[in-house]
Amino acid sequence: MDAPETVEVEISQVSCDGGGGAAGHPKVFLVIGAAGFVECPYCDKRFTLKPGAKRSAAH
Repeated sequence: MDAPETVEVEISQVSCDGGGGAAGHPKVFLVIGAAGFVECPYCDKRFTLKPGAKRSAAH
């Protein structure tokens, strides 16, 4: 089994739809917390903050 995809992002609020189309899933909105990453509950895609990226003021 392949490891889930990891995506580096520059903001702490992200969304995931699994890539859309027939292989996708409902769009969910996620927030990267203190751990520095968040995983999509549908497809396990992991979103991590790029080095030096700033969290939004609310987090």
